[in-house]
Amino acid sequence: MKTIVNISLGPSKDDYDFTPRFMGMDFRVIRLGTDGSIDIVADLLKEWDAKADVIGLGSIQFPFTIGKKTSSQEQTKILYQLGSKLNTPFTTGDSLRSVGHEWTIRHLQYSFGNNFFNNSRVVFFSGMINSGTAGAISEYTTNLKFCDPILEHGIPKFLTSIEDLALYANELHSVLKWVPGRKFSDFTMPLRVYNEFIVQRAVQQAHIIVVPYYNFYQYLKNCGVKELFGKTVITATAYDDRVKFLRERGVDMIIDSTPKILENVVGVSVLEAMIMVALDKTPETLTRDDLLEVISERRMDPRVIYPSGEKKRINRFAFVVHPLTRDYLKKIKPVNWISRLRPTARLDTVEKIMAYAPPFVYSKVTGIKSPTGTEAEGWLIAIGTTPKQMLAHSPEFINSRLLKAAEIAKKLGAQIIGLGALTRAMGDAGVTVAKFSDLPITTGNSYSASAALWATAEAVRQIGLIDITKGKKLKGKTMVIGATGAVGSVCSKLLATAFDDVYMVDVHDAKLLALRESILNEIKNVNVHITTRSDKYIEDMDVIVTAASARPDEKILDIEKVKPGCVITDVNRPLNFTIKEARQRPDVLIIASGEIALPGEPEMKNIGLPPGVAYASLAETIVLALEGRYENFSVGREISWEKVSEIYKMGLKHGMKLSAISGLEGVLKNDDFVRVRDLAKIARRTAGKTIATEIESN
Repeated sequence: MKTIVNISLGPSKDDYDFTPRFMGMDFRVIRLGTDGSIDIVADLLKEWDAKADVIGLGSIQFPFTIGKKTSSQEQTKILYQLGSKLNTPFTTGDSLRSVGHEWTIRHLQYSFGNNFFNNSRVVFFSGMINSGTAGAISEYTTNLKFCDPILEHGIPKFLTSIEDLALYANELHSVLKWVPGRKFSDFTMPLRVYNEFIVQRAVQQAHIIVVPYYNFYQYLKNCGVKELFGKTVITATAYDDRVKFLRERGVDMIIDSTPKILENVVGVSVLEAMIMVALDKTPETLTRDDLLEVISERRMDPRVIYPSGEKKRINRFAFVVHPLTRDYLKKIKPVNWISRLRPTARLDTVEKIMAYAPPFVYSKVTGIKSPTGTEAEGWLIAIGTTPKQMLAHSPEFINSRLLKAAEIAKKLGAQIIGLGALTRAMGDAGVTVAKFSDLPITTGNSYSASAALWATAEAVRQIGLIDITKGKKLKGKTMVIGATGAVGSVCSKLLATAFDDVYMVDVHDAKLLALRESILNEIKNVNVHITTRSDKYIEDMDVIVTAASARPDEKILDIEKVKPGCVITDVNRPLNFTIKEARQRPDVLIIASGEIALPGEPEMKNIGLPPGVAYASLAETIVLALEGRYENFSVGREISWEKVSEIYKMGLKHGMKLSAISGLEGVLKNDDFVRVRDLAKIARRTAGKTIATEIESN
């Protein structure tokens, strides 16, 4: 049996003595804590020299491995000097530690879906100590803050990049010229208090905190529940007392770079000592390749701890919102005050000015939880441009506002951003924004199309004027106006799977022919009719989807000619219909959108929908976040049939449900469906009598 003795500067209360088996060998592993006493360490080293096979030195401040700052603390130098006088091999575990820190990040990024660290906000209490971790994480996010200048020198400024850290390590960074030094700040109470405040605030705003093993409690002395709740903490050798400390402060996840492969939690010096013995190596002959081989073969993966006992994963998104009409601007107090003085003229001016206002965070979104256990949080970022003003400006103008919103989202830590109902205003439906944004983009068009048809099907069912037989297509006629557009083409294909007869209307005749051909090749038992005139068949339609807007001097369709009981779904933004037009035909139902109930207990500011309900474009962004699909999803004018089907299935997986059907005046209620049905039946009977009378008279 081989004996490994770990002589540690740490507390003696963590001592252990046990006999594990590792790499086919039996070991006795002893830990002797000295409560920070160098003298006791020296005595123990003499006592165990020649008795142990390898001695490990624990709880020391490792030398820096970045830049010129390779010097160690005086205490660490003494320990290395004492160790060098031993006849017994000794190790600090520094080689295994340096491999393990980088391996931890890369392994978890891969095993958690290749997206765990993407654009995370990460705070390092010491980038100098954790430079290996910092280098690996910087490949996945630029949202970094290093506290080194604050904690080492009392300089109230963070380093914010791996390049800054390298300059700082080489004593070349301009931040070192700020103040005379730490001694100055230690005697300046206001500065010290301010430094504590900005570190606390940084921790509170971060998603991930990297805490060195050495001086663990000292680094976290000013961090309580407010700062640490819901955070992920990366550290090393997380003994039970440290896990308890973090659990009491509401930490969601602890990532321990020291693997737990024995019954006890042991430090890297113990593990490296055991590897040395098992491989018959000395500190001088043990190589990084040796360590890599052992880590790989023995599956010495980093340890992941969920202090609450429940696995937690919170993904992050952002979504751009805008006022649907200028009346929404009245929710801003100064605007509301101005509108009362001169309602029309002043509000026109405000509407134009607000189009130039910089984007701002309108609301934080929390409480979204998928049945899979994954959670999502995000931010609604507002631009002040109404649909009218979007059409009054160039796509370049709108794209510039969206790119600024994407910059805000990136700084907040979002991993994907949705652009909402802005497809037409962007010109190329998000292609330019996706090209220049650092975050993946989605317009929400795929789920918008799916939800609109979802709402249409539910409205048809509730009105009850079309016979519905389970497993069979509807015996009705449906029309899509703007059929060759991004959303229109998908709606046409979806309707072709549900109806016997589909009528497609568009001015692009060649595209109509191509779309008809593709539908007939993909879908069986459907009659597809094409025309460039919306008024040609409109009187016979049971369902109409408007996916395009009319020119200023004309209407998308004549609502007076529509069949009683017809369901019109307007997926265009701005909407094609006004409330006045809808009231002209109370026997017709106009749907503005299908709204989605979010899973969990969502909380956010009012967006004009019932609590916990979102527009489909926002829901698409949330679904992609929950799924960890950080990619350009619905971008460009050609939205694919496959993506509409895919986002619909993903939505069901994550608990999305059709919550409400919105009309022009808000969410529709059961009475609205009953009214349309009753009035439609009366109108149809009246029309039938009129026709019969005309036939008799002839």
